[in-house]
Amino acid sequence: MAFNEHKIKSAKSKIDGMGAFAIAPIKARSKIGNMTGEIISTREARKRVKATKRIKMVEFNERWALDATNSNDISNINHSCSPNTYIRLINTTVEFYALRNIKKGEELTADYGETQHEKTLKCGCGAPNCRGWL
Repeated sequence: MAFNEHKIKSAKSKIDGMGAFAIAPIKARSKIGNMTGEIISTREARKRVKATKRIKMVEFNERWALDATNSNDISNINHSCSPNTYIRLINTTVEFYALRNIKKGEELTADYGETQHEKTLKCGCGAPNCRGWL
């Protein structure tokens, strides 16, 4: 499969807005898929971020970013301080992999790390180790 190695679906999330959920079990360390979107300049990305409430942006470096606003279901993977997936950036590609076995119906989550929110957005992951912010 080109973008999604595992089938996932978007549905309402308890964490925030829409989330991405496993349609079938996903084995640990397997690739879930790539986030799609528009490759734009980092300058343009920062301009777009200021004009939107829900950010779906990944900065690769000072020059390039991915606007995943009009993307696939992977763009709905919500943040968690105790995630079940991890993000791997390769050039201008955003890949998601399972950190552990993921059950059918389980919401996929990733630790976003540093974000455009700069610790101003309250985290809703509910994990015991929640940092409280994004």
